[in-house]
Amino acid sequence: MNGNNGNKRAELANDIRRQAGSEATKRFLRTLPAFRLEKEMPERLSDLLDRLDGADAKKTGGERRQ
Repeated sequence: MNGNNGNKRAELANDIRRQAGSEATKRFLRTLPAFRLEKEMPERLSDLLDRLDGADAKKTGGERRQ
């Protein structure tokens, strides 16, 4: 690999980062179902987080966080 190829890769990475972070891309992604935010947390995830908090509290000897 020559030095020029490394520069092109870095430029491509920067371009992708810039485009992925643009407001137009963010607006577009919010219209896709896979990228929509849910209003409520799924019960399964909430249960897992409760278990994690309980294990963390037990390990540190403190109280569970709210």
